[in-house]
Amino acid sequence: MHEKYHHIVSIIDFKSTGFNTVFVKVNGYDAESGQKFEGEVKFLDGMPFGDLIHPQRSSLSPTCRHKVRSYLLNKYQDGEFN
Repeated sequence: MHEKYHHIVSIIDFKSTGFNTVFVKVNGYDAESGQKFEGEVKFLDGMPFGDLIHPQRSSLSPTCRHKVRSYLLNKYQDGEFN
């Protein structure tokens, strides 16, 4: 029987610096690669940026990168970083 693992994303901290900018520190587990990860994503005017979610710079698997980006974007849009 095969066990299926899931990506895990946790928000550690966040800080608003004004000028519509929020830095969010996250950690988690990439189920595809079997590796833990930690990093930071910057929201500028509601858009997420950072190496952690960048398609060419991220060490995360594509599915985990998408999960992290979607999760944080949903949290941002729900006003959880205000």
